[in-house]
Amino acid sequence: MTKKALITGFTGQVGSQMADFLLEKTDYDVVGMMRWQEPMENIYHLTEQINNKERISVYYADLNDYAAMARMLKDIRPDVIFHLAAQSFPKTSFNIPIETLQTNIIGTANLLENIRQLKENEDYDPVVHVCSSSEVYGRAKPGEALAEDTKFHGASPYSISKIGTDYLGQFYGEAYGIKTYVTRMGTHTGPRRSDVFFESTVAKQIALIEAGLQEPIVKVGNLASVRTFQDARDAVRAYYLLSLESEIGNVPCGEAFNIAGEEAYKLPEVIDVLLSFSTRDDIEVQTDTDRLRPIDADYQMFDNTKIRSFIDWKPEIPTKKMFEDLLNHWRDEIKSGRVPLSR
Repeated sequence: MTKKALITGFTGQVGSQMADFLLEKTDYDVVGMMRWQEPMENIYHLTEQINNKERISVYYADLNDYAAMARMLKDIRPDVIFHLAAQSFPKTSFNIPIETLQTNIIGTANLLENIRQLKENEDYDPVVHVCSSSEVYGRAKPGEALAEDTKFHGASPYSISKIGTDYLGQFYGEAYGIKTYVTRMGTHTGPRRSDVFFESTVAKQIALIEAGLQEPIVKVGNLASVRTFQDARDAVRAYYLLSLESEIGNVPCGEAFNIAGEEAYKLPEVIDVLLSFSTRDDIEVQTDTDRLRPIDADYQMFDNTKIRSFIDWKPEIPTKKMFEDLLNHWRDEIKSGRVPLSR
């Protein structure tokens, strides 16, 4: 029987690329969960398949609606769930902390509690990927390689919400035997990355400048940060491989994994790389105080040792190729008439 995969957060960068991966590399039927009013930019290329019901469909639900989650799980009964939905922008979380905590913690609890009840009452036993974040480590000590046992230190309402998400994934695995595994993905980017994130807003602004839609000034926030980068397309491959190992019992229920790139950049270096791909040589960079956070996670260097002991995986897409693809994504958006907001 063909397996069913449910992706929450289907319309986001990672969710849409997870769908692309499963459709290309597996024979799974894919169900994308989304709220009815979500933007469709990242899944336009899939609409013909969705309309024709060719291995992929959409289910409208909201993490914060417990009854809707129950109905969705009973209707679909997916074999594997990639839980990627979240309020995922750290800076925004300072403005909407309650919504961030509600969606990321209570929304995850709504999903996992419904799975628990189905497991106990109807012998339903899916594999559940709970997407946490490298932001759980928060204000890490410079020079420290962040491993799975590194102490959490929340640096935003978002990171605190992901600490809750992380613990829920571990708890429901350990307490109830649900086949959960938790991932803490480091900084990731590439095509479809939201323009609220640093490297994507820089690339978007460069594309706007090249198109004559913005003066030749790129506005940025805090640049005093160093971190590893990886392409989200590499990360979804790791998500899938971990799901296979979890299904056959090789991943203990509730186990947590770092997934991170292995090429590190200071943020000014990221700007230099993106500017090197530009057709303009007159672009300036200015700090915009509106883009600064009250607290920043300034150091994010990760240890991938653990995940490599469970699956045969490493990042394959070079970061410079990833940054170039990101810039080309914004160029293509603008050429197609989808001019983004200047933010």
